[in-house]
Amino acid sequence: MTAGKNEAGEGASLDWRDEFQDSALEALYRRTMQLQDAQQLRYALWIIAGIFLLFGAADYILLGASLQLLALLLIRLVVALSCLALARLIGRQPAQAHRPRPLNLVYFIAISGLLLSILLHPGSVGLHISSVAVSSLAIYLLVPNRLPWILAWNGYLAGGFILVAALWKPLSPGMLVSSILILSFANLMGWLTYSRLNRLQRKQFALLVAEREVNRKLQKEIEERQLLEAQLRHMASTDPLTGIANRRHFFELAEREFRRAQREGTPLAIFMVDIDLFKTLNDHHGHATGDLVLTTVASCCASMLRETDIIGRYGGEEFVIALPQADLETATFIAERLRHKVTSLRLPMLDEGQHLSVTVGISQVEPNEARLELALQRADDALYAGKARGRNCVVVAGEAPSSIVARA
Repeated sequence: MTAGKNEAGEGASLDWRDEFQDSALEALYRRTMQLQDAQQLRYALWIIAGIFLLFGAADYILLGASLQLLALLLIRLVVALSCLALARLIGRQPAQAHRPRPLNLVYFIAISGLLLSILLHPGSVGLHISSVAVSSLAIYLLVPNRLPWILAWNGYLAGGFILVAALWKPLSPGMLVSSILILSFANLMGWLTYSRLNRLQRKQFALLVAEREVNRKLQKEIEERQLLEAQLRHMASTDPLTGIANRRHFFELAEREFRRAQREGTPLAIFMVDIDLFKTLNDHHGHATGDLVLTTVASCCASMLRETDIIGRYGGEEFVIALPQADLETATFIAERLRHKVTSLRLPMLDEGQHLSVTVGISQVEPNEARLELALQRADDALYAGKARGRNCVVVAGEAPSSIVARA
């Protein structure tokens, strides 16, 4: 968090224009503030247009019906229409609020209109100074744009007023100096206020960006940790060689099905599957071939099962399978298909005429049986009975030897 704050502090460095020194951060800030700035500028333009139009009523009271009044009204109308036209444009295209060309045109018209109205207006010098000072502050406070343009507009406003006062409405030296001081003070206060507001907004924005970045990193760390936990759970529950459930995870899943079968009175069959003569094959061809046989037989068995069936590596070359909702007849049919499938497998490293085979022992969970291990033990006993009788066969626990299905 401390590093994030330091980075935020560095990224939030501002230049004399009260803009981010980081151009990418400044561009992001402007995109984020575009709608807000556009709305603020529209309000400012509406206010300016309204004030110019309202002053037309005051002009009528002072001047009455005269050519001078018509000239003032025309000036004020042009300024008001220009402001309203720009406000309408920004309402349709908010991006125009940050483009200097249309803004500069309207501000030039508005400031020029103000200066021309001073020439034609019979009001006192104090009134004109006040209107210029208020207009100067309004440019700083109401116009969301870059500082260089704001300074240029205020320079044009102050310089134009001094020129008008010096040439067309002469002031005494004292009044002229006072006017300059008042306008300088208004610009200073406007600049300081503008600077403070903009720095505060940008620093808040920089902190928000830094907080979002920290949250993004935290979210990424959480996702990575969740992925790692999932990988660890997978490793803890999966046999690393064959990819099927390991013994512990198989018993977790099988116990759940066992409790369900006992609770609902549904059948649950158990297979014990052993790869025939695996030790001889492993000793003769090596452990690499033995590992390949294990993975091949595990994949073959898994491909023959339903989605609801559970297969796990019991140990060594033995696999254990739980078949929910399967009675002995269904289980025997599935076991035979599985045995035939394994027998049909061909591995290039095996000797010619040498085939893989498995022996399968089957049992069924008895009603009101207390433990799953009892059914597993019966399936294991059936498996060893099949191995003793020649292997490559399916044996059902409690089945008479004459009914055992066997293949050479």
